Amino acid sequence: MNCMSASTAPRRRKTGPSIEDVARLAGVSAQTVSRVSTGSDKVRPDTRTRVIEAMGQLGYSPNRAARALRSGTFRTIGILAYRFDRTGEALTTQSVVEAAAAQGYSVTLVGVTNPGRESWESAAATLSDQAVDGLVVIRAEIAAPESLAITPYLPIAASDSRLVGYYPSVMSEQTAGTVDAVEYLLKLGHRTIHHIAGPGDSYPAQLRSAAWQRTLEETGLRAPEAKRGDWSAVSGYQVGRELAADPNVTAVYCANDEMAFGLLRALHEAGRSVPRDVSVIGFDGIALGEFSTPPLTTVAQDFHAIGLALVDLVIGQIKAQIRAPVSRVGVPTKLIVRGTTAPPPS
Repeated sequence: MNCMSASTAPRRRKTGPSIEDVARLAGVSAQTVSRVSTGSDKVRPDTRTRVIEAMGQLGYSPNRAARALRSGTFRTIGILAYRFDRTGEALTTQSVVEAAAAQGYSVTLVGVTNPGRESWESAAATLSDQAVDGLVVIRAEIAAPESLAITPYLPIAASDSRLVGYYPSVMSEQTAGTVDAVEYLLKLGHRTIHHIAGPGDSYPAQLRSAAWQRTLEETGLRAPEAKRGDWSAVSGYQVGRELAADPNVTAVYCANDEMAFGLLRALHEAGRSVPRDVSVIGFDGIALGEFSTPPLTTVAQDFHAIGLALVDLVIGQIKAQIRAPVSRVGVPTKLIVRGTTAPPPS
C-alpha cells in the first residue's frame, strides 16, 4: 500500500480570496465585511467604500447562499415576461435592472415561450426554484392570476397586464396619453382619425383602442374600423399600404412607434406626404422616433419611472416582510409633438 506523508501530500488549491483576506486589506473585521456583503446599514460610508474597494481589488464575491442564511435575503428580484425582445418589455426590463442595481439587488430573468396558460405555469414553476426575494411581472398579456401559481407570500409587482387589480401594479396612463393624441389631431382640424391597433389579446392595446374610439365618439365623430397589427414595423407597413390607398385618410394614431414607422414607409411609397397629406402619431416615445423622416410625433412613456416604481414596490414588501395590498401607481405619459403632424390638406 502506498502511503503519502503530510509533507508530500498535495495542498488543496485556494479557490479565491476569503472574507478574512478582504478584512485584512480593508483594515476592518471580518464581521464588518459580512455586514457590507449583506447590505447592512450599520456600516459607516467611508468604511463601506474601503471594504468594497478591497473586494474589487481582490476579486472577492460573497457566497449567495451563505449571505442569504445570514441576512434572510438573496437580494435578487425575478422578472417574468412573455416577450423580452419587444420594445415595451425591453425598455421596462432595462429600467428595472438599473433600479434594482441602484439598491443593491441583482435580477433573474424568466421568459415565457408563448402566451398560453401552460407556458405561464411552467415559467412560474421555474421561478419557484430560483433564489429570488420578490417578483416583477411585465406584460403578462392573457395570463390570469391562477396561471402564475405564485406563492402568496412572495413580494410582487405587475406592470401593464391583466394582473392589475390582483397585485400591486404600475401602469403608464395609457388612456390619458391616447386622449392627448386624438384631441391634438382634432384641434389641428382632422375630422377622421384612423387607428392601427396592437394585438387583440394585448391589454395595453385594448386600453389604447378603447380610448381612441371613446374620444372620437364623445366629440360626435364615428370611429372608423381599426386596423390591427402585431406591434411590429412590418405589420404597420402592411396595414399602412391599405390606409395609404385611401384618399380620405388624413390622420392615423398608431398604438406604438414601430407600427408608425411601417406606416411612414407605406405612405412614402404611395406618394402621400407626411404631414402635408397625412398626419401620424405613435406611442411609446422610443429614441429612434427622433430620427425618422420626418421626426415622429409620439406619446412617450416614462420607462425609467416605471422601473423605479416597480422596484420600490417589491423592495418595500421585502423589507416589510409582507405582501402589499392591491394598489395601482400611475405614471404620466407625455405628448411629444414633432414633424409628422399638421393640419389636414385643404
